[in-house]
Amino acid sequence: MKASLGQIQYAWNNKKGDPNLTGQIKFGGWRHFGSFADQQLASNGISLAAPGGSGEPLLLSGDIGGWAVFEQQIYRVPHSDDRGIGLFARAAGAPADRNLIDLYADAGVEFIGLRDDRPDDKFGIAAGYAHVSERAQALDADYRTSVNPNWPVRSFEALLTAVYQYQIRDGWTVQPNFQYIVHPGGGAALPAWPLAGKALKNASVFGLRTTLKF
Repeated sequence: MKASLGQIQYAWNNKKGDPNLTGQIKFGGWRHFGSFADQQLASNGISLAAPGGSGEPLLLSGDIGGWAVFEQQIYRVPHSDDRGIGLFARAAGAPADRNLIDLYADAGVEFIGLRDDRPDDKFGIAAGYAHVSERAQALDADYRTSVNPNWPVRSFEALLTAVYQYQIRDGWTVQPNFQYIVHPGGGAALPAWPLAGKALKNASVFGLRTTLKF
């Protein structure tokens, strides 16, 4: 077996018809037994950015990580189970030497069926944050020293998003969404990409999805 994972969770007030506000919390972790590339060092022990580097990353044995999730309903439409307002927050972490992202977190709020004439509509807003590992940042600093003094150092990527799910009729929904991305790719292209060493600008993304159920 190459990998294993597990999760425990606890939920409250989640039985159908329970008048109290529902919520749950989850904790989980994973372990992978394969090989993973070091984010800074080459197979000969020096930086991948160094002229004397082998060009092949140092392989590290195994990887591990964990996560936590919290969800809580803060308002419920009278005489309903899932209509109302809910909050969520999530976080995950992994070792910095073998993961480009060593910390991720997001949080948001969702509004479900607040209008009696639109009981199946949903609206949500959220924000996310991904931290570029210190090891990957150290590689960028090495490129700055060895290749280009203006080489950008990746730091984090952040996301602001809003989505609205509109039910046109039973079984047919339309879902426009908007995303604003801060520091795409952590603020710069990966060293191995064609645009390596190029700082990336913030980006706006608009999307539209429709779903039909028969």
